[in-house]
Amino acid sequence: MKLLKNLWKRASTPSKAAAGIVLFMGFMGGLLFWGAFNTGMEATNTEEFCSDCHAPLVKEIQETIHYSNRSGVRAICSDCHVPHEWSDKIVRKVQASKELFAHYVLDTIGTQEKFEERREYLANREWSRMKENDSLECRNCHQFEYMDFSEQDPRSRQQHSTSLASGEKTCIDCHKGIAHKLPDMHNVEGW
Repeated sequence: MKLLKNLWKRASTPSKAAAGIVLFMGFMGGLLFWGAFNTGMEATNTEEFCSDCHAPLVKEIQETIHYSNRSGVRAICSDCHVPHEWSDKIVRKVQASKELFAHYVLDTIGTQEKFEERREYLANREWSRMKENDSLECRNCHQFEYMDFSEQDPRSRQQHSTSLASGEKTCIDCHKGIAHKLPDMHNVEGW
């Protein structure tokens, strides 16, 4: 009986060394998890990853100003479709998990024909998402307060200094199709 009491006392009051080892192992486990998680997040932000499912869209962007321009700045898929702030990025990645399911399990856009059939639906869904978040992804690079209106053409200057400045509109309201071929726009409001 005394032996059991001694064993229980030792087990219920761990030494400082044991507590330190447990804390150290927890810290190292947390670092390993964070490293693996962050590596996975960054791997899913590459053009190569996106082109596995969206090859036609990756080809389309190569014909736009976002891909090749006089300044040499190139946007890739994640620049326009994934917010840069960590918490917003996590939310977008969770939303995107549904897209991976639709592609890999349901095979909704596995061929060019299937993709074209769903282009309008997918575009409208993405435009709605960007409208709801006030074109957050556009603002990763384009910050309204730093725009030089004097360098813009008169129409752009007018739009940016009124509708956009007042908050009535957001980037995606006017810039649909800036990087991708537009779907048939007969059902899209405002076109």
